[in-house]
Amino acid sequence: MSDSTVNAHLHNWPKMNRRRFIKVSGIGGGLAIGGISGCGPTEPRPSDISMQSLDSDQLLELNAFVHVLPDGQVQVYAKNPEIGQGIKTSFPMIVAEEMDADFTRIKIVQSPINQAVFGAQFAGGSRSTPDNWDRLRQAGATARAMLISAAADRWGVDQSQCRTEAHQVINMQTGASLDYAELTFDAAKLPLPDAERLELKSRDEYRLLGTRVSGVDNPDIVQGKPLFGIDQQLPGMKYAAFAKAPRIGGRAVSANLDEILDMPGISQAFILGGSGGPTQLRSGVAIVGDNSWRVFKAKRALRIEWDNSNASTDDWQRIQADAESKANQSGTVLAETGDVDTALQNSSKTLKAWYSYKFVGHATLEPQNCTAWYHEGILEFWAPSQTPGSAIPLVADTLGLPAESIVVHQTRVGGGFGRRLMNDYVCEAGAIAKMVAAPIKLQWDREDDMRDDFFRAGGFNQLEAALSPEGKMQTFHNHHISFTNDGDRAVAGGGPFTAAAASLEFPVHTLANYRMSQTLLPLQIPCGYWRAPFSNTLAFVTQSFFHEVSDAAGRDHLEFLLELMGNGDWLVEGNPSALNPQRGTAVIRAVAEMAGWGREMEPGRALGLAFYFSHRGHFAEVVDVSVDEDKAVLINKVWVAGDIGLIVNKSGAEHQWIGSVLDGISSMAAQEIDIDEGAIRQTNFHQYPLLRIQQVPEVEVQFIESDFSPTGSGEPALPPIAPAVCNAIYTASGHRIRNLPMSVEGFSLKSQRSI
Repeated sequence: MSDSTVNAHLHNWPKMNRRRFIKVSGIGGGLAIGGISGCGPTEPRPSDISMQSLDSDQLLELNAFVHVLPDGQVQVYAKNPEIGQGIKTSFPMIVAEEMDADFTRIKIVQSPINQAVFGAQFAGGSRSTPDNWDRLRQAGATARAMLISAAADRWGVDQSQCRTEAHQVINMQTGASLDYAELTFDAAKLPLPDAERLELKSRDEYRLLGTRVSGVDNPDIVQGKPLFGIDQQLPGMKYAAFAKAPRIGGRAVSANLDEILDMPGISQAFILGGSGGPTQLRSGVAIVGDNSWRVFKAKRALRIEWDNSNASTDDWQRIQADAESKANQSGTVLAETGDVDTALQNSSKTLKAWYSYKFVGHATLEPQNCTAWYHEGILEFWAPSQTPGSAIPLVADTLGLPAESIVVHQTRVGGGFGRRLMNDYVCEAGAIAKMVAAPIKLQWDREDDMRDDFFRAGGFNQLEAALSPEGKMQTFHNHHISFTNDGDRAVAGGGPFTAAAASLEFPVHTLANYRMSQTLLPLQIPCGYWRAPFSNTLAFVTQSFFHEVSDAAGRDHLEFLLELMGNGDWLVEGNPSALNPQRGTAVIRAVAEMAGWGREMEPGRALGLAFYFSHRGHFAEVVDVSVDEDKAVLINKVWVAGDIGLIVNKSGAEHQWIGSVLDGISSMAAQEIDIDEGAIRQTNFHQYPLLRIQQVPEVEVQFIESDFSPTGSGEPALPPIAPAVCNAIYTASGHRIRNLPMSVEGFSLKSQRSI
């Protein structure tokens, strides 16, 4: 039975008997590896937890990650959401490596949502790999140790005389071997080994990790198999649409509901008053019908009276003017060393620049959707969420239901980039499902998705620097102007939340005088995290400005960046979230060599270089651009050098790095969200252009594999691309881009080829 088939039948769990559960789950007597999910002595072990929806006398258990079936097949639960970052492939690779399992005999199953068993279940911040690396290695090593122990008992030899390879335990004295399938039942009788005494592999012993493995879902994806939230089907399912106010914060007062109910295929139409903030349930009109076409058609026929007394009045033109008026104010100091003001006053050469960037949306390929079914006091969801574990308490609070009555099933996610960290669409589906005597699929259209996003905040930066007579940067002040929804802290993704974060920003460690300050403007528009939050804008601002400084000093930018990096060790010793200058230097030198930095270029063509450290990844990028007299930019090639420690799956990492570069180019080129009196002007992709295939440049990547544990690939390759492109454009054309998208300064992307 395929994963999608199991997913479609999960609504039957409350009525399952033991025999049916064993048949569906594939558990028919085998080696269940529990105690590997990071459970401490006071936490429940997986083998102690039964399915809450089953009768207690059925004694059905869920193991955490690994189950060796009687035929030797290894079933590995993928605990975190798969949003295209590749963890559904890389997680089993880690387990298989430590088990010495044959990867062709690994079966990957998307796990249920049960954070008591699996720990935190989310995808965001490039955290999945670093958070689960050790526990997954331990999972595989536990299975290998138990299989070795079972084999040693059978042969009557010491465990030290046994080794594993390719799904077998081998007797090193006699050369005899036993397949894992032959040892499953014996191993299952053994106690779990002490986690502290497990022997984990060293890197020189890896056979699978660091190779290229195709995504485990790829065959199903190319065949159009139902993997994603938008694909879900349940017997008797209805379809739902939900209309919210054009001005964010507006409330529905009345609507032409009778007229809507007279339309073909429409069974229900009603107003939902809303509950909680924008992350929960906003007010609007729900329509339920036989298919998505009919409910979308009915939605377009709605005439709704909105109460906008508490709606947003945000307007980009006023925001911009307000920010400019505060540019030279001091702001709240987040981090400071030395005496910035005195250094700026006494320096013989200073620079000042004003940078800005617009709000942007997430524009996930799969618009927000959720399938929900309220039955027998249980509210079930099939949700393409980045935070399915967090959806349960959120829905419980929004709808006033006990958390134990809510069940969330994971589906594959058709793009997240931070948008699906929010579960507002799950709350909407739940509220509608409670009013309908059937399963419903809530489906947003593209206009909903564009308008009702949690946007990456726009922002502004006033930058100042002072140079020594030798052309070295000695002083840097970044006054960051962002937004607040509560008057206290920056909106999500809008700025550093703590002084500690600001104090780690490059290049604080090599400057005598450094200050980061912040001013927050009031905002009602909901904001959220967008791929490489805060870094995606701060990198553009600072790395572009550093190029301004090096140019003003008459310095080669490569030499200038390396000087700023310095030669020290950890910024904060042993802190993986802090810059390591030696790793930073290595990626800068590597990418410069890849691109042939310093070579002669024809007029109108140049290289641009940028570096950034974010999400535990050190990345440097060089871009080759050509610019014509009409400001049309041709990106000829991009080189990327990155250090995220060990690369688990080189195929997946390469895809993520290239995808990050293309995503960054797409967003910086012409994407912007304009806010007009609390309403979003953009409605679809004709106003929010995505990078076209004929505009895609060649991207070459180089892995700098250091001796550090692996960290995430989904975000850290994105921040350097915008400043690298803008630095190259300046060198090629003499025009400094200080505002994104670059289309606001008259630049456009030229196609690479015709298709």
